[in-house]
Amino acid sequence: MILAADIGATKVLLEAGDVDEGRWKPFLARRYAVADFPSMAAVMQVFMKEWDGARPSRARLVAGAMGVAGPAEGNCVRMTHRPWVVDGDALGDQFGIGRLRVVNDLAATASGIAMLSSRDFFTLQAGRVVEGASQVVLGVGTGLGVAYRVPKIGDAPSKIRDAPSLSLGEGASRIFRSIPGEGGHVGFSPASAEQANLWRVLFETHGRVEVEGVVSGRGIANIHHALTGATLEPAEICDRAFGKGEAAAVRTLDVFAECLGNVAGDHALAVMARGGVYIAGGVMSKIARSLNREKFAAAFCAKGAMSSLLARIPVRAVTNERLGILGAARIATAPAT
Repeated sequence: MILAADIGATKVLLEAGDVDEGRWKPFLARRYAVADFPSMAAVMQVFMKEWDGARPSRARLVAGAMGVAGPAEGNCVRMTHRPWVVDGDALGDQFGIGRLRVVNDLAATASGIAMLSSRDFFTLQAGRVVEGASQVVLGVGTGLGVAYRVPKIGDAPSKIRDAPSLSLGEGASRIFRSIPGEGGHVGFSPASAEQANLWRVLFETHGRVEVEGVVSGRGIANIHHALTGATLEPAEICDRAFGKGEAAAVRTLDVFAECLGNVAGDHALAVMARGGVYIAGGVMSKIARSLNREKFAAAFCAKGAMSSLLARIPVRAVTNERLGILGAARIATAPAT
């Protein structure tokens, strides 16, 4: 069996299982709060103790992969928003896992796209997929992650247009490679007078305004504070907006939708993402169906001379919160390079 992990600033998902015919089949799955542990090794100690008591006879973990919120260097990630260093070689040695790979969380998220089904998506903008064209994957959680999926060298869209299910499924994994980065830390560029005022308020409070300070769970809280002066957790803001219809909270989520559309459209332009834009992450999986799609799409397409092109790009929210786990499982089973 293999180990798959999705390690964010708020939670850790750990699962042990197998990939069978392209589908991840977990045998043991657990969720932990990051704040409850001093290190990833401490989380692993708890999980492995339970694994030892539950695993089938003779089963052992022969490989694994972990998607971690932070830049990857070698087989190690120093987390951006937590004082954790996740070292794949050290963890593999400590817990007897022969090949434990550690990658950026958006590398895992992007790899998991190929393992989703149509029921895992919610359409924010219909558009039309150009088979084999570049794609953008955004991870909207506590912070913001960005990755691109681009055709492998030599696989031009015209050459591979008949490959099976390129936007979903096994065919996609063979022709795309994922390029993760730290796009959440680029500067936020306002696209309206209201966004410019938001930028000014955030700049006066925090200094440099990064994209993830606006487009993330933390960003929802920042927008609400800038609009109202009140400090609330993102979950409370969403409850007040979607559950109670409170005007200030609704406005916060409308501005968030516009900012998200603005940022997603910029990244779509960066790689001409005619293969689609996928917006994943814990925050997005919870609010996708309640997000103001009209405001999102208007902001996504508002790109001057490129507006008509953006209007043809499909944008899908990923409602499966386990996408990072699926991607980690896929990376764990990939041949060593």
